[in-house]
Amino acid sequence: MSVWFITNFIAAFLLPPLSLLLVLAASILLFKRRPKTARLLLVISFSLLWLCSTPYCTDVMLQSLESRSTRLSSPYQAADAIVILGGGTYFYAPEYGGQNTVSEAALPRLRYGARLYRETAKPILVTGGKPLGSSISEAQQMRAALEQDFRVPVHWTEDASDNTDQNARYSFQILQKAGIRKIYLVTHAWHMPRAAAVFRKAGFEVVEAPVAFTTRYQTDLLSFIPRVEALRDSKIFIHEIIGTAWYQLKSALPDN
Repeated sequence: MSVWFITNFIAAFLLPPLSLLLVLAASILLFKRRPKTARLLLVISFSLLWLCSTPYCTDVMLQSLESRSTRLSSPYQAADAIVILGGGTYFYAPEYGGQNTVSEAALPRLRYGARLYRETAKPILVTGGKPLGSSISEAQQMRAALEQDFRVPVHWTEDASDNTDQNARYSFQILQKAGIRKIYLVTHAWHMPRAAAVFRKAGFEVVEAPVAFTTRYQTDLLSFIPRVEALRDSKIFIHEIIGTAWYQLKSALPDN
């Protein structure tokens, strides 16, 4: 059983919706023996579910993370390479002959990485392994998409990593051999604070190149009506908070 699976199995109990369902289940089990506690848990689970599935609230959550990243603007600060983080796999894509390819989440990163390459001519490294046991790594999928769809060459492929910490450490091992320490780091804006921190810890000088900021056309009544997309965004937010806390805890341990 892989470390990735164990980590994500544990995380499932801390993230919505399972964490909220567990609180709800506890309120049901305690209803006869401890009705006051049960009612309190019921109110908590309902309130958290409402907040975590309300677009306005989850937008504010994600924007609080994104405000800690630095938007890259022209003229670009100088760097020596572009590192693009993997964003998952679209398995057995019918329109691509049943092959595994990059996920919807990875595409904004690839698009911006291709743009950076065209404007800076800096070599690209793509990073991402096979956390779900795919026949082809996320990095290989990204390389294929960049070279075939965006017509942009990829210089290095790091395909052994299963998480952001490994992305950073394994990428540093590759680029250190090429004498490269200063990089453009491309990932989602909400992921950038955690990603940039671990890449800097690995030894890189990071120029942040975040993508896919949380924006809103307008705030109206629909912004306060629960939607399933907002529940997904709250999961992302809580995952980043837990991930950041975990990396900070590991950094504080004597052997780190």
